Parts: sequence; C-alpha cells; structure tokens
Amino acid sequence: MPDNETRPILVTGAHRSGTTWVGKMLATSGEAVYISEPLNIWHRPGILRAPVNHWYTYICEQNQDDYLPAFQETLRLQYHVLEDIKSFRRFKDLPLMLQDSSSFFLGRMQDKRPLLKDPFAVFSAPWFGKTLGCQVVIIVRHPAAIASSLKRLGWSFDFEHLLAQPLLMNDLLEPYRDDMLAMTGNPQDIIGQSGLLWRIIYQVVAQFESKYPKFQVVRHEDLSLNPIDSFRSLYNSFGLSFSAHVRQVIIKASSQNNPGERADKSIYATHLNSQANLNNWKRRLDPDEITRLRSLTKDTAAIYYSEESWQ
Repeated sequence: MPDNETRPILVTGAHRSGTTWVGKMLATSGEAVYISEPLNIWHRPGILRAPVNHWYTYICEQNQDDYLPAFQETLRLQYHVLEDIKSFRRFKDLPLMLQDSSSFFLGRMQDKRPLLKDPFAVFSAPWFGKTLGCQVVIIVRHPAAIASSLKRLGWSFDFEHLLAQPLLMNDLLEPYRDDMLAMTGNPQDIIGQSGLLWRIIYQVVAQFESKYPKFQVVRHEDLSLNPIDSFRSLYNSFGLSFSAHVRQVIIKASSQNNPGERADKSIYATHLNSQANLNNWKRRLDPDEITRLRSLTKDTAAIYYSEESWQ
C-alpha cells in the first residue's frame, strides 16, 4: 500500500453536502489533481471511459470489471481527448475539456495525486478504499441544510436509481426498499425525498465508520465553524502540505466578507461566509417541513447532531 503522500483521495458524501468546497480546498496545495464526479451520469468520457447509468452507482467486487480498468486510467491521469470530443453535447464542453485535459497532463508530468470529488461514490467508498487504495473522507451535513438546498434548486431524486441496482439493494439498502417504493409515487416531494435519502446515506456511512476505521467522517458544520484547524487536520492526515498560501485560500473562501448564500447561477461556488451559510435552512424551510425532516431522519440524525441543532 502506498504511503499517505502518494495515495489517491476520495471526497464523498450526499450531494449538496459540501464535497465541492472540501475537494477544492484540499486541492489548493497544488499537490493533487481535482477530478470532479466521475460517477455523475453525465460525466464526460475524457475523465472516465466507462458508462454510468445510475445516480449513486454501487461498485463492488462482483461488478468491478465494468469499472476497474476505467478508474485505473483515471487515477493514472490518462485523459481521453478523442472520446470526449465525440461526446460533446454543447459548446461549453470544449473549454471544460481543455481545462481538464491540461490538468491531467500537468498532473501526470508533475507526479501529482488524483483527488476524486464525487458524492455519488458514497456507497462505493469501501471499493475505492480497498481496490484503488484511496484515502476516504465522507462529509456529513445537517439534513435540514441539504433539504433546503435541494428545495431551493428544485432538485428531485428518483429512487429508481437505487432500486434498479440489485447488488446495492442486496448489500446495503434492502431495509429501505418499501420506503423508497412509496417515495417513487411522489416525484415532486423534494422534502420527503431528501429526508429519506439523507437517512439512507448516513445510516450506511455510520456502518462504514465502525467497519472501516480509517475512513474519516467530517461534519460540514465543523469545517464551517473552524475551517483553518479542521482543514489543517485533514491536510495532515492526507500527507498534504498546509502552507501559508493554503491558509490564505481557505480564509478567503470562508470569510465573513463573502455572501452568505450562493447566487442561483453559481450553485457550485466555494467562496461563502461559511458561518452564515449554516443558518440558511432556517429561513428557507417552513416549520412543517422542519418537523417532517426531523421525523424522517430522527434516528440517524441523532448519531451526528443534537436536538439543539434543529432549533
């Protein structure tokens, strides 16, 4: 097993949990190449030369032949330019391809580590750790904060993406089958969907914590309230250099001078007033929605959050 200074890094967790912010802050050292969401169903084949048909695709030993060669290429920072060009759907795919292919090339020349930022890899985290040698950090964010973000964006979730994966259901999610089937009949119920998905994901994460003690599980709120010390701890654990430049970038990205909320056109922006952002859900969600989320996530949320966190 390679040492901590050469191993790939996986940043995962539920979508809208802050994985983009964490991934980009970890890549600030310049020692890792930031690779965004290879398991996104709309990923570009330049990044990962394998089709992904479901959100939260589950990879394990039984189906790894479909993904292992492609991920090995990705971790070697091999970019597939011709495949990417053939897949273009819109004009802005060209500058994205140029940016990513350059990042891969320079990273390979400078012997940088791959850093995968992918919320949709959360159920597959054990495979990434065992088979690909990744160091894994999983981000937890308050269920009300994630629900309010999804509500604001109008992002629903179709549980058929989970139900259609027999290995995932058999290994991890069978206890939730009836709840997921019931939710498929309410395609516009974003609050209900987000509450159920949060409970499913973080109940599995809690199981991972006990089974894989080297996985790091970090609350978004702790990073937001104390970004310097929290990120310094992550940097040290991953063997990354926490320089004065890194410190300044993190301060700038979380400063109280930043807006407390992302603009509608900047949903992946990483420069926010991190402390103010913690409370946005309290004004976005109405009391009935908060009560419902508490009920939907109650037992799992109690693992990570106190009752006072809902006030």
